[in-house]
Amino acid sequence: MACSKRRKVDDENRSFKEEWIQQYAFTLPTTSSKPICLICSETVALVKSSNLKRHYETKHSGFEKMYQQGTEERKNKINKLKSLYERSTIVLASTMTAQERAVECSLRIAWILGKHKKPFADAEVVKECMLETVDTLFDGRQKNEIKDKIKQIPLSDSTSMRRTELLANDLMLQLDLGLKEAPCISLAIDESTDSTDHAQLMVFVRYYDARKKEFCQDLLGVTDLKGRTRGEDIYGALKGMLESRNIDVKSIFSLTTDGAPAMVGREKGLVARLKEDNADMITYHCIIHQSVLCASLGDEYREVMETIMKLVNFLRSTSALQHRLLRTFLTEVNASHDDLLVHNNVRWLSKGRVLERFWAIRKELQTFLESQNSVKANAFSDFLKDDKKMETVGFLTDMMSHLNDLNVKLQGEKHTIFNLISVIRAFQKKLDLFKTDIQSQLLHFPRLLEQCNDETGTNHVQFIENLINNFKVRFDDFVLGNQLLLFIQNPFLVTDITEFSDEAKLACKWVDAAKIQLEIIDFQENVELKQILCDCSPETFWSKEGSPANFPTLHRLAVQILTMFGSTYSCESAFSTMNFVKNKFRSCMTSEHLHHCIRLAVTKLVPRFSELIRNKKCNFSH
Repeated sequence: MACSKRRKVDDENRSFKEEWIQQYAFTLPTTSSKPICLICSETVALVKSSNLKRHYETKHSGFEKMYQQGTEERKNKINKLKSLYERSTIVLASTMTAQERAVECSLRIAWILGKHKKPFADAEVVKECMLETVDTLFDGRQKNEIKDKIKQIPLSDSTSMRRTELLANDLMLQLDLGLKEAPCISLAIDESTDSTDHAQLMVFVRYYDARKKEFCQDLLGVTDLKGRTRGEDIYGALKGMLESRNIDVKSIFSLTTDGAPAMVGREKGLVARLKEDNADMITYHCIIHQSVLCASLGDEYREVMETIMKLVNFLRSTSALQHRLLRTFLTEVNASHDDLLVHNNVRWLSKGRVLERFWAIRKELQTFLESQNSVKANAFSDFLKDDKKMETVGFLTDMMSHLNDLNVKLQGEKHTIFNLISVIRAFQKKLDLFKTDIQSQLLHFPRLLEQCNDETGTNHVQFIENLINNFKVRFDDFVLGNQLLLFIQNPFLVTDITEFSDEAKLACKWVDAAKIQLEIIDFQENVELKQILCDCSPETFWSKEGSPANFPTLHRLAVQILTMFGSTYSCESAFSTMNFVKNKFRSCMTSEHLHHCIRLAVTKLVPRFSELIRNKKCNFSH
C-alpha cells in the first residue's frame, strides 16, 4: 500500500477574508500569519474559518448577544476595537524605534568622545549641555518633548565604557575582514611605557584592500607587556596577537622597528626570531630614527651643546624667582621671545628649537646674566662673550634647523616609503651643497655668517663631511634600490631594466626576473597608462589603475612595496595619544579599556552603528 502524502498547511495558500472581521471579530496582522482576536488579543494557529468560529462561539458568546450580527452597533464596536488594536501596535513600534534611537545616540556620543580622547564620565556632561541648550533654544511643549527624549539616552560612565568596548570590537571585526582578504601585510612595531610604567607594545598594520581598491593603515593591536621587555617577551606578545587575529607570520611582507636592541638583536631580538618563521620578510630600522642618529655631535660640538643646556637649566630651573625675573626682563627689553625652551631628548625637534630660541635672545641673556651676582652667572656670561664658542653655536643652530626641516618632511601618516627615501636622497644632495657653501658664501648658514663677519666657516667642514658619511652608511645600501623606487613613482622612467629586475628579485624572492623584464617593456609602451599616471598619484595609480590582469607581476610588486611602512611614526603618534588618554587623572584605567580608547582615537574606520543596534537589546536610560 502506497504511503499517503502528508498534508502541508503552508502549501494550501490560505488567505484571510475581510468578512471574518465583522463575523468573528478577528484581524490578520501584517507582520504575522496567525489571526488575532480583537476582543481578547488571542491568536489561532491557522487562517481557517472553522478555527475562528470555534474561538468566537466558545469564548465570546456574550459579545454575540450584546452586539448581534448585522447591526450598526456591532459594526461600530468592531471598528473601534480594530482601531484600538492598530493604534497600540503603532505605539509599540514607535516605542521600540525610540529606544533604538536613544541607544544609537549613546553609541555615537561614545564614538565622538573616543575620537577626542575624552573620559567616559564626560558623556553625562554632554547630556547636561544638550539639556541646557534645549532650555535656551526652545519653548513650550516642544521643549518638554525634546528634553524627555534626551533624558532617555543612556549616558552614565559605566554605559559609556561598555559602548566604547562595543565600538572597539566592531572596529576590530572590520579590520579582520580586510586583513583576511589582503594579499600581503606590513607591520610597524614599537614599545613604550604609559603613565603608570606599564610597558605597552604598539603594532600598526598596512595592507591593500582589493574591494575598496586602496591602501589601508590601522592599529592592529596594543599589548601590555608584563614584567620584562626583552626580545623574547616582545616576540611572544606579537605572536600571541597574530594568532588571536588568525594572521600567518608568512603573510607579513615587511617589518619596521625603532631599532632598539630588543627589536634588532642578532640572536634573541624580535627580528631574528621572526626571520626564523619567515625568512623572506623584509626588516629595517625606522627611517626617521636613522636620520636622527646620523646627526650625532662630535666632542667639541657636544661640549658647546651641553653648556647651552646647562645655561638654560640655570636660568629656568635654579629658582622660580629667577625664572620670573628673566621673563619680566625679556618682556621689558622687547626681546623677540619672552622665555627659553627646555631641551627634551625624546622629542625629535627639541634640540633645534632650543638653539633657535637661544640664538634669537642671546644678547638679552648676556645682559641679564651680567646683572646677576653669582659665580655661575659670570661663567655663563663669559661663554656668551666667547666669539669662538658663539661661532660654533651659530653653526649648530643653522645645521639643526636644516635637520629639523628634514625631520618635519619625514613625519606624517600618509608618507609612503618611497616618499621618505626621496626626501633622504634630496637631503644627501643638499649636504653636498652645504659643504661647498660653508667654504664660500654661507648662503645656507645665516647665523654663522652673522657671527663670522663675512668669513667662511671652514672650521665646520668636517662636521658636514661626517654627516654625509653617516647618511651614506645608513641609506646607500637601503633594501629598496633606486630603480625599484623609481618604478613605484613612475615606471616609464625606468631605463636600466636589468638592474630593475635584479633589485626586484633582491627585495621579493618570488619575482621571476625574465617575466618582469618583459612586463615592464610592455607596460612602458602602453600610452593609455602613461596618460593615467600623469593625472594621479603613484599610490592611486597602483591601487586603482595599475592593470593587475595585464601586468600581474608588476602590480603585485608595487602593491607589496606600497604596503611597507617608512617609519614608526604611527606608533609614536599613538603613544602620544596613549599618554593623553591615560593621564594622572585616569591612572587607574585598565589596559583593556586603554586599548579600546586608543583604537577609537587612531582608527580610520567608522563603526557600523545600524548593525550594532540591530544586534543589541535596547533600553532607555533609567
